[in-house]
Amino acid sequence: MENFKLVQVTPVELANLISETIKTEIQELSKHLKGSQSSKENKEFLDRKETAELFGVSLVCIHDWQNSGILKRYKMGRRNFYKYSELLETLYNSNRSKK
Repeated sequence: MENFKLVQVTPVELANLISETIKTEIQELSKHLKGSQSSKENKEFLDRKETAELFGVSLVCIHDWQNSGILKRYKMGRRNFYKYSELLETLYNSNRSKK
């Protein structure tokens, strides 16, 4: 059996403990999310999987867009890469070409 220690705290102290714990968890989560977002933004080139995640589509869709000329690819060996700035430009200009 585990040993338990009983600690008495006032409701105000309990509220402060909960508040501090929540604040710390939010800060850590925020740091984690900023780190994962900025890592993609700092990369000049994204692979197919990262590109599909950026647009929220499948790898097959990325392949189709590549073959139809919507996305410009850069090859290194057997791997395809896409320039991040060109992906954003394609996204921003996608509605303009239909008008």
